Amino acid sequence: MITKTIINATIYTGKQVLENAYVRFDKTVREVGSMQDFIALDKEEVVDAEGKKLIPGFIDVHSHGGYGFDAMDADADHLKKQVRNMLREGITTYFPTTMTQSHENIENALRVIGEVAEEEPVIGGIHLEGPFVSPVFKGAQPEEFIQAPDLELFKKWFDISKGQIKLVTYAPEHETSAAFENLCLELGVVPSVGHSNDVREHLKTSKASHATHLYNACHRMTHREPGVPGHVLLEDGINAELIVDGIHVHPDMCKLAYQMKGPEHISIITDSMRAKGMPEGKSELGGQTVIVKDKQARLEDGTLAGSVLTYDDAFRNMIKFTNCPIEHAVLMSSVNQATEFHLTTKGGIAAGKDADFNLLDEDLNIVSTYSFGQLFNREDV
Repeated sequence: MITKTIINATIYTGKQVLENAYVRFDKTVREVGSMQDFIALDKEEVVDAEGKKLIPGFIDVHSHGGYGFDAMDADADHLKKQVRNMLREGITTYFPTTMTQSHENIENALRVIGEVAEEEPVIGGIHLEGPFVSPVFKGAQPEEFIQAPDLELFKKWFDISKGQIKLVTYAPEHETSAAFENLCLELGVVPSVGHSNDVREHLKTSKASHATHLYNACHRMTHREPGVPGHVLLEDGINAELIVDGIHVHPDMCKLAYQMKGPEHISIITDSMRAKGMPEGKSELGGQTVIVKDKQARLEDGTLAGSVLTYDDAFRNMIKFTNCPIEHAVLMSSVNQATEFHLTTKGGIAAGKDADFNLLDEDLNIVSTYSFGQLFNREDV
């Protein structure tokens, strides 16, 4: 691969902001520094990014699909196209997310994702959302397949996925959940409270260190019962997902989470589904009809069913809703995810890390995306 260098950029490394800087890379980053120290090499490709910003590639740990595809399709070609299309919105590391379905359907999806992950390095893991959730707050999870955590079943699924399950959403109030949490920790899987009817007092005994789509599909927070959101906001050891579309969560509640949790404990997600990037109208999620209208995806009974949110929109929205600096948005869109899931070559721009970047214009629109040093423009995928 030809060595490339982006020059004259403002670089957000994930740890600091470098004004008028350069990054030299092939598949991985070779060096980052000030333009004062830049020395051109023979036979390298130079991109002048004057007036532009370079940030780490986005990491979406909760997305069911988009562009006409879904992780539950259990189709290798579909999944490869789905992952490639995610580059349109700057996602350079992606966790295909399953949902509550029959054991057979879940196993087929896990098998395919595990196999594709061996040849598609953009896949950083699998998020197993359900079926170990609460029927009280099922959201768009089909109730007929919901069950309590089954340890032997989960071990089987972990093996089927080739160890790719990195995150699991479950309801801690199930009788088997405590033992399930211990199993997750043994396997290196992050347990995430979500679709839960649990209360603060019991949640204090839980080992959940992550929260699935904060505020959505869970026991509400009131003045007499903090519920799941109150517990998550109060506990420093829990990282919280946020769907930052202004629909799932009011902008002021995004701001509240940002102020309570701090930028180090929030992960921006899309929770997107098949209809993202497609025309409005009828779509599908988990065998259920979904109607997409006015940038909202809902079941026929009106229940929100994932989103059609793109990650670059979510990134800009987070800055707009909270007035946070770009460097904090970089933490919430890349650095935190890499840290939490031990993705040591991701989540930053530094020597030795993968060359996963997004180049942004002054309005924070994506100009181009680099994945393992390869340039992708929106028309390329």
